[in-house]
Amino acid sequence: MADSISDFFERLGERGYEPLLGHMRGAVRFDVRGNDGEVDQWVVAVDRGAVTVSHGSADADCVISADGALFERLIDGEENAISAVLRGALRVSGDVEMLLTIQRIFPGPPSSQRTTVGQQGGSQ
Repeated sequence: MADSISDFFERLGERGYEPLLGHMRGAVRFDVRGNDGEVDQWVVAVDRGAVTVSHGSADADCVISADGALFERLIDGEENAISAVLRGALRVSGDVEMLLTIQRIFPGPPSSQRTTVGQQGGSQ
């Protein structure tokens, strides 16, 4: 599995506390499928913002499945989790509402890709 995915989960686990997940309680398992067909599993357990991450299979309240390429785009801020679910590229089972909260661990789009009304179309 890609090093960037392992690094993402390791950094998340090192945080210990994530204020954006302050109201969440439960566990989310990420099943990330590699190019070789192997599935790498990560479990993110959250108790009111206290985050622990483990590598491997475990029971979870919500399971999110994606291929490695999509997951790398999620952790790079190039893809939105909800949009990926609506397209069928990201699969969610169990407590689907947990996706709405856990998606906060993914960065937003790079600021260079954002535009505001005043920046569109050049000079006025």
